[in-house]
Amino acid sequence: MKSEFKPEANNSSFSMDDFAKALEQQDFQFQKGQVVRGKVFQHENDGAYVDIGGKSAAFLPINEVSLKSVTNLAELLPLQEEQEFVIIREQDADGQVTLSRRQLEINQIWERLTQMQESSQSLQVRVTGLNKGGVTVNAQGLRGFIPRSHLVESNDLEALKGQTLSATFLEIDRSNNKLVLSNRLATRSASFSQLEPGQLVEGKITGIKPFGAFVDLDGVSGLLHIKQISQKYIESLPSLFQVGQEIKAVIVDLDEGKGRISLSTRVLESYPGEMIEKMSEVMENAEARANKVRNNINE
Repeated sequence: MKSEFKPEANNSSFSMDDFAKALEQQDFQFQKGQVVRGKVFQHENDGAYVDIGGKSAAFLPINEVSLKSVTNLAELLPLQEEQEFVIIREQDADGQVTLSRRQLEINQIWERLTQMQESSQSLQVRVTGLNKGGVTVNAQGLRGFIPRSHLVESNDLEALKGQTLSATFLEIDRSNNKLVLSNRLATRSASFSQLEPGQLVEGKITGIKPFGAFVDLDGVSGLLHIKQISQKYIESLPSLFQVGQEIKAVIVDLDEGKGRISLSTRVLESYPGEMIEKMSEVMENAEARANKVRNNINE
């Protein structure tokens, strides 16, 4: 009589069927977007096979190896060296998943840019092309956009192609791959970092209004209010200044958040009306006069 094997209820042996089922359960855990660790064990012309612990080897296409162009697969993916990958396509009929190192790099860049935005840092970007209303840029490997209104030089966009610009963040939307930057705000921020109240600055008058004159200070605009020009009443600004005129003034107020720089020349006067009567003399001795103003403030 043929005996029949009946495993006991408490039998702790692990059969091949149990092993296969365990592998299947593990495979179900592999989901798109999941970061996994694995070792490359075979290079091919179109990519590499990676052991990530599944029942089938995962595949890494060559165009998903890196953001940079791949010339030497073995250099970027040494055999049997453990690395991180992200799953970009879930398992097919054969249980194989598709991996990416490139997408992992992109994710890391988004995280880094988000941190830079939170700490109000600027970055260097390279202009790669023109777009409707602005320019496209390469921002650490990601495609970004700078609107024309946020470019310091916006008259000739074609001339910007290939140039490197400073930029700060207007909008980061990782879910929609949207990265909008500002060159103008980054330039203004850099200029503001070099300014302080009480400092003597030199600039060029760019506009004259009834309430004062606008002065360009290396890319940022300051306002010389009519009440800050002289201790004496001024009837007409156009009779005193002209557009393009060089002028020296003292910063009396600085508000980076509002992009406001308030200037004064009245603090340089030795007597009321000197700016009106002897402006060239005030400008010639502006540095000594500004130092005297600062010393009086500090005393």
